[in-house]
Amino acid sequence: MAAVDVQDDLRHLLTEWDPIGVADLVPDEYDCLVAPILSRLKRGADRAELKEFLCHELTAHFGLSHPYDVDGMSDRLTAWWTSIRLQGS
Repeated sequence: MAAVDVQDDLRHLLTEWDPIGVADLVPDEYDCLVAPILSRLKRGADRAELKEFLCHELTAHFGLSHPYDVDGMSDRLTAWWTSIRLQGS
């Protein structure tokens, strides 16, 4: 899968997740998360590291007091990345 496709897929996952509820109005709201998440996944980040990153970003960057479903999204990202890697095999 091409790098652009991977970025687009990840952007789509983040927009579907939409933890702050603005994706309908601001479709690029989560673009700031794409490169950092891909970087972590490429170097082998596990579910716990992804969860920690998402919690930090949702509270520090997006200002949420209660991060929305980071467990579920961490699982989804891990499963998605595993399927991407298997497709590339």
